[in-house]
Amino acid sequence: MAHFAKIGLNSKVIEVIKVNNEVLRDADGIEQETISIDFLTKLTGWAIWKQTSYNSNIRKNYAGKGYIYDEDRDAFIPKKPYPSWILNETTCVYESPVAKPDDGNEYNWNESTQSWDLKE
Repeated sequence: MAHFAKIGLNSKVIEVIKVNNEVLRDADGIEQETISIDFLTKLTGWAIWKQTSYNSNIRKNYAGKGYIYDEDRDAFIPKKPYPSWILNETTCVYESPVAKPDDGNEYNWNESTQSWDLKE
């Protein structure tokens, strides 16, 4: 199954739906995103669709409701979790300004102290 994100106002993802892979294929059996977009537009009346994938090989990240489609980066970007977090331009994922400890414990981000607190 292929997955497509319905894009709304301000490039926000409204929903993600599945499309049978057969719908993607042209007469030569080659998958074409535009064929599915045409299919979805006719089916739903909505014209703005972008393909997404679970393995992130299309548009950086798997789209989710509320994500933003960034046309310049051709990427789906999740909501910024905290004001201090910075967008990684390579992965298009927000990262904390301080690396999370890698010691096997669980942590929560503390925005007020800009640090990781050990989860109790």
